[in-house]
Amino acid sequence: MSLFSGRDIVCIRGERRVFAGLSFAVPPGGALLLTGPNGSGKSSLLRLMAGLLRPAAGALTWGGVPVAEDAEAHQARVRYVGHLNAIKTVLTTSENVAFWARMAGAGAADVEQALAGFALTPLAHVAGRLLSSGQRRRVALARLLAAPGELWLLDEPSVGLDQASLAVLGSAIAAHRAGGGRVVAASHTPIDMPGAQTLDLADFASPTPALVEAGW
Repeated sequence: MSLFSGRDIVCIRGERRVFAGLSFAVPPGGALLLTGPNGSGKSSLLRLMAGLLRPAAGALTWGGVPVAEDAEAHQARVRYVGHLNAIKTVLTTSENVAFWARMAGAGAADVEQALAGFALTPLAHVAGRLLSSGQRRRVALARLLAAPGELWLLDEPSVGLDQASLAVLGSAIAAHRAGGGRVVAASHTPIDMPGAQTLDLADFASPTPALVEAGW
């Protein structure tokens, strides 16, 4: 079984060691829910998993191979939705999704399917600046369907979503997992991910906030 895993991960941001000794393993079809108080490192861990940050110590592997050995392959399998929706306000809903889809090699049909999946078709020609916060979040999430990747990394994906949109998100996650995809999500609110593992980052908080040798 090909695992996405981390072993004894240490994260340092600025002069603060955020967490240390953190390990996880996510199999195909698996889900991992990150919990913990503000500042415990949930967003930092997602960025480490995405390859946007480097761990100060420890190893991230895919199928036993360090992801750093082939960063390009890892980037190709990752779909990361962060706190910010990254909506270009001058572009329409459709154009925003298409921009990201094209970067991943997806086409117009994929964009249309993604818009329909998150009930955005009626808003396809609406400029980003006119969208509500919940609508912008749905546009960001629609990128997951427009250009599928093996690993979804979601930072507070339910923020701003109404009940109907939460149900759509839950269905999208379930379908992704059913096809062998993996999901790692950080959230302060419940997300529908049956059977998900839970990783409480408070358990890995560093006892000393002082600067630690990063060992880059």
